Amino acid sequence: MTTQDHNLPRLTTTTDLGLPRPGMPLDRERTAIVITDPQNDFLSPDGVTWGVVGDSVTENGTVENLETLFRTARDLDIPVFVSPHYYYPHDHGWRVEGALEKLMHDIDMFDRPDQLSVEGFDGSGADWLERYKPYIAGDNVIVTNPHKVYGPETNDLVLQLRKRGIENVILAGMSANLCTESHLRELTEQGFAVTVVKDATAGARTPAGDGYQAALTNFHYIASAVVSTEEAVTELARAFATEEV
Repeated sequence: MTTQDHNLPRLTTTTDLGLPRPGMPLDRERTAIVITDPQNDFLSPDGVTWGVVGDSVTENGTVENLETLFRTARDLDIPVFVSPHYYYPHDHGWRVEGALEKLMHDIDMFDRPDQLSVEGFDGSGADWLERYKPYIAGDNVIVTNPHKVYGPETNDLVLQLRKRGIENVILAGMSANLCTESHLRELTEQGFAVTVVKDATAGARTPAGDGYQAALTNFHYIASAVVSTEEAVTELARAFATEEV
């Protein structure tokens, strides 16, 4: 960390959990927001996973908090990288699957008929939540290739971040203990500082356990900072609102 970084506004975990709180500097040239899977199958009551994620999404205010991040990024001209999840017909030929991979294929989650066509995409489970579409269409938003299991190892997110000189990532999206946590782990391994927005994500609740609570523990162990949406947007405004955009 440079001396200049010490003088920058920072995102820092405010709760004392007996862990170090290194925080993450906010530098316009090096900071971006990454949002995983802001799609109907996770976030709409009509989505195929709503029965197991709906309570967590509702309690966290995940839909509204993600919109707040999108809107703040638009207003402050902060780059946003959306890492989506799509499955095409050829993905259904996989012979090696984990438990949730099998479930996603069985329930046709995130399905698209063709990687070179958007036919049938509008309003489908793979589509963006309707309220996010105006933001995702903005010039500050980059939609990466789809990730295929949980982490960004199978898409071009890291490449796109590196090519734009991004070092500090504010991470949010679905779902907490799967794609969001996997993105946190890989981005950390790749040398990025990562702050997780804890109420802009959610997780499934099944007899196997509460995915959100499991992820929250690991967020605190792994991330540079864990903050609320309110804390994130307050510090982003403090860092960038007075700058010429």
